[in-house]
Parts: sequence; C-alpha cells; structure tokens
Amino acid sequence: MSKLLYITVNPKNDIKLSKGMQIGEVFLEEFKKQQPDVEIDHMHLYDMDIPEIDMDMLYARAKLSFMGKTFDELSEAEQTQIKNMHALADRFIDADYYVFVTPIWNLGSPAILKSFLDNLFIVNKTFTNTAEGPKGLLTNRKAIHIQTRGGIYSTGPMVDFEFGDRFLRKALGFLGFELMDTVFAEGMDHFPKQIPEIMAKAKAQAVEAAKEMAKETVTA
Repeated sequence: MSKLLYITVNPKNDIKLSKGMQIGEVFLEEFKKQQPDVEIDHMHLYDMDIPEIDMDMLYARAKLSFMGKTFDELSEAEQTQIKNMHALADRFIDADYYVFVTPIWNLGSPAILKSFLDNLFIVNKTFTNTAEGPKGLLTNRKAIHIQTRGGIYSTGPMVDFEFGDRFLRKALGFLGFELMDTVFAEGMDHFPKQIPEIMAKAKAQAVEAAKEMAKETVTA
C-alpha cells in the first residue's frame, strides 16, 4: 500500500475558507480514484507543534555533529528537541507521494513551512555529504506543490520575487525528490471577478497532475 503525505500550510483550517485546500481536495479525490488503496496522512502545520531551531536545538545539533558528544550526554531539553525533530522527520520520510498546499505571503511561504523543513535536513538520514557534494537520500519519491497567489508571479515584473515555490522546490530537490510541475492559482487579489475562472483552471490542472503522479507506483 502506498502512502501520500498531504501537507497544508494555512491558518485557515477550513476547506471552505482556503482556496488552496479546495484545489488540494480536488487533487486528492482524483488521486484516490487512480489509487483507491492509498493511505492519506494529513499534516496541517498550524495544528502541530513544530520544533524550532532555538538555543537547545542549535547546541544539541552542534554537540552531536562536530563536538564529539553522544545523545546521552545532551541535556534533557536538548534530548527532547532532538527526539521531536527525528520523530517529525521519520513521519515525513514514511511516505511515497507528497503534496504541499501553501499560499504566497509577502513574496514567500508562511514562516511555519521553513520551521517544518528545518527538521528534515538531517545528515545521513535525509542527505549525506560526498566528495562530489551533498546528495539527497529521499529518492524515488514524488512531490508536488499547489500554491495560491494573490498577485501575478508567472510572468511580468514579479517573476524574480517569487520565493515560496522556488525555495520549496530547491529544498525538496536537495533531499532527492522527483518534482512535478507546480499547480498554481494566481491573480486572485488583482482580478477578484475572475476568481471562478482562475480556480476552475487550477482545479483542472490538479486533476491532470493527480493522474500523472498516480501513474507509476513508487516505493520509498
């Protein structure tokens, strides 16, 4: 049985209020048609306690990576942070397909997504260092980003100012993922009267993307 990790990044934990989640739901419905036995694991980041790189986390990672300390030599607070980080990373790793649903805020994704991703960069677990440079270990996994945008970032003067999708794709690529083309709905703040058309187009793209992702069975 395959597993799909569905990651939503919006304080609006209500599909009626989130256009991104509406598009994401269309994707999930089509994917389940293509792979009826798929297991869906939903992470809504705003409902989770995401470990942050605070002082305890910073020193714990330093002690383990280059200061020659063992886990048992860490303080209780440091051990807790490392345990929480690895638990989150383990849950993330235990999937075959990944769907990220985010808005773009002030040129990038919500900050909680960066905090989440910080827990996934663990040397010799999700990537390793080689003589040729870093190498991602999370291979044979497919990921897609569904993003909603108030402005226009695909063309025109704002192209170089879109850092949400760009960063996520770079981060996942670094870890070894196979990335599909991003599904985005943009211009909804600029053209509110066109929202139904914009959403319909994005939902149609989500359906096709779900069919494409489900085409080949992957085993992580």
